[in-house]
Amino acid sequence: MMIAVTGTPGVGKTTVAKLLASKLGYKYGSVRDIALRIGAAEKAGDELEIDVEALRSVRLEDTVVDGHLSHHMPADVVVVLRANPKVIAERLEERGYSSEKLGENVEAELVDVVLMEALENSERVIEVDTTGKTPEDVVEEILELLRSGTRRRVGVVDWSEVFDDVVRYLRK
Repeated sequence: MMIAVTGTPGVGKTTVAKLLASKLGYKYGSVRDIALRIGAAEKAGDELEIDVEALRSVRLEDTVVDGHLSHHMPADVVVVLRANPKVIAERLEERGYSSEKLGENVEAELVDVVLMEALENSERVIEVDTTGKTPEDVVEEILELLRSGTRRRVGVVDWSEVFDDVVRYLRK
């Protein structure tokens, strides 16, 4: 089985994906490394541009793949991690994101961009709110949902009430 762990930058994808892979006895892979390996990525300034179409043909067994584009891969299950946009803003500030990139990602989390893309690309989508949870708690929640055979779990977060807390981060 291939599991994609996706979400806005700052939600905890890498930490959760590595822990989930370990718990399942699966391999771990990052979209970035996979794209570089198959020649589907090129440097564009400080960023890496990834050919999303090329990712659609990469099938990995017994692997947990993480990255904010992993939901474009042919995964059996897509796990969309979510986090309060204010938490994301704080984490991305700590990472030194520009105000433009920070605002772009806060906005993406507010309006469910990654979740909507995942739903367009996969039949089995599981949404998990990571806010206030340890990575171990998040992984246990994912494992429980996988064990129970959950096919679709979406709509578990609504950030409309935190808009006033994050409006200062949004692009002008």
